[in-house]
Amino acid sequence: MTLDTAFRATEVLIALAFLQQSAEFMLRSGVERAIFAIRIVACLALLFGAQAELALLVLVVISLWMLHRFQGPYNGGSDRMSLLILWCLTLAQWMPSLFWQEVIFGYLAFQLTLSYFISGRVKIVNPEWRSGRALRDVFAFSAYPVSENLRKLAARPRLLWTASWAVILFEVVFPLALLDQTLLIAALCIGASFHLSNAIFFGLNRFVWIWIAAYPSLLWFQDRVIGDVF
Repeated sequence: MTLDTAFRATEVLIALAFLQQSAEFMLRSGVERAIFAIRIVACLALLFGAQAELALLVLVVISLWMLHRFQGPYNGGSDRMSLLILWCLTLAQWMPSLFWQEVIFGYLAFQLTLSYFISGRVKIVNPEWRSGRALRDVFAFSAYPVSENLRKLAARPRLLWTASWAVILFEVVFPLALLDQTLLIAALCIGASFHLSNAIFFGLNRFVWIWIAAYPSLLWFQDRVIGDVF
């Protein structure tokens, strides 16, 4: 994947992600509704490639306002990744040389890889994750509106143990997928399915679009850096 293609794919995906996030604020009133209406206009401009660099600057300014308004990332990890993608994409677009564009976009790919590896590392040193108990608690006590049939999975320890180790192993070995493009595409499909299942089962819908929005940076990085070496 070329750098220009990766930039454009990231712009489209992050615009879709921000449109989804902004829609809920249209039900509010006052300043918040006005700010998020501007955010939607900027997202539409980015989505259709109209004044994309200006649209990114507007989104960055609004992101600073959101950090002040909500005293930090509005929705935890998904918003932190949103900020990382937005700021890396904006900085890369405004850099005067190809070298610095690649450095900044490569940093995004590096952070995306770390997000999976560190998550897996935290789980593998946690005895509750290794035994499947952590996943059992997720199904049994989830604060999100989960169906009763889904909650019954909490009573199937072998299944949850297997699922726990599947998640742990996928996240820990994720960086190795960079060694081969086909392997990386397969890993990203698994990752996207993982985030989609979390959205369906637990309502964690913000993670789907935003993590997928960072995937083009990884496809470019593998082709640009790793592919040339191996």
